[in-house]
Amino acid sequence: MRTIAFVTQKGGAGKSTIASSLAVTAHEAGERVFIIDLDPQQSLVKWSQTRGEADVPVEAVSPNKLPNVLATLEKKGVTLCIIDTAGAETATTKAAMKAADLCIIPSRPNVFDIWASEQTRMSLRELNKEFVFLLNQCPPAQQSARVEEGMKALEAMGGLISPLVAARVDYQEAARYGYGVSEINPHGLAADEMRKLWSSIKKRMARGKAAATRNAA
Repeated sequence: MRTIAFVTQKGGAGKSTIASSLAVTAHEAGERVFIIDLDPQQSLVKWSQTRGEADVPVEAVSPNKLPNVLATLEKKGVTLCIIDTAGAETATTKAAMKAADLCIIPSRPNVFDIWASEQTRMSLRELNKEFVFLLNQCPPAQQSARVEEGMKALEAMGGLISPLVAARVDYQEAARYGYGVSEINPHGLAADEMRKLWSSIKKRMARGKAAATRNAA
């Protein structure tokens, strides 16, 4: 089982929105997906209740129970666990960081989010955890100066995963009705972004696993 955690010290970066659509996309690609909601707001629990389906289960879990829950999910054949966290660095967020194979740090292309991303990066470095940045809620015209500056800043801090995720109505509409963007508009640009993002994440985790195997040898 592979475990992904969405972490950042800045609220409003779009963790829950991306996590829900990514989970649906991975499920459609054949993964057995389970979402763990560590955010006290429980946005993804509410998303799941709105969804009303059991195909992408969501459960609120306390941080002290996280290791046992993950072990149980692996025994049950779950292949992908996605962990959502609050927009602050807490003991709960640290638990998610420690448990994840890959931590994804979403950031909007503005200076406040990028500053917060740097703080999150430092915490992950201290834990020696694998991480990538995800530039989210970008203006549809992706070559704007603000996006370019955001890309350069995040790349300089340790790696930016592709694609950039644009600010599109499909993301908000999908979350509102308990869907993923690949369900609400399968042929839309947002759905294409999520499929490409899932492909990039799989490749990144495969590289990380290969590197860990070499280091252990």
